[in-house]
Amino acid sequence: MELRIVKDNRRAAYARARMAEFAARCRRGGLAVTPQRLAIIEALLGATDHPRAEAICAEVRRRHPHVSLATVHRTLETLCRIGEARKVTTLHDSARYDGNLEPHHHVVCVRCRRIRDVEIAGLERALAGALAAPGFKPFGWSLEIQALCDDCAGLDAGAGRAPKSRRARKRAAQVQANPA
Repeated sequence: MELRIVKDNRRAAYARARMAEFAARCRRGGLAVTPQRLAIIEALLGATDHPRAEAICAEVRRRHPHVSLATVHRTLETLCRIGEARKVTTLHDSARYDGNLEPHHHVVCVRCRRIRDVEIAGLERALAGALAAPGFKPFGWSLEIQALCDDCAGLDAGAGRAPKSRRARKRAAQVQANPA
């Protein structure tokens, strides 16, 4: 089996396709299509980091400054309920959301909590039939791999050496401010 990180450009193409169909799916499901809902799903689909509601709210407020965090939370929960989004995991301190509904899995850094989509070729075939549990009828599943990302591993190995990339420096500052 081969594990691959899902590339951001592939996710962008997926997001464009989902946005093109979003309004029609909402209308078919009896859900009003508001500018705020469109902005929220667009922000979610445009994010590759499985954002919290607060990050989505900050992005949406760039175009809709009066959108409240409560509206974003309610909308994300509605999107999850109707199958337009999903919560990645409940193991973190607050909910993280994913707009990618294609079958995929996640690798999560246990230190900085960075989440990336991964595909594992052949995993579904290998587990076919093995997921049935007495008293349950499975309708889906996902695997969460807990790991240390390269940036956080570099912090351990570098013993204080500054990370090279801007993103790595930002993540290092977050880790130091809020250690896991």
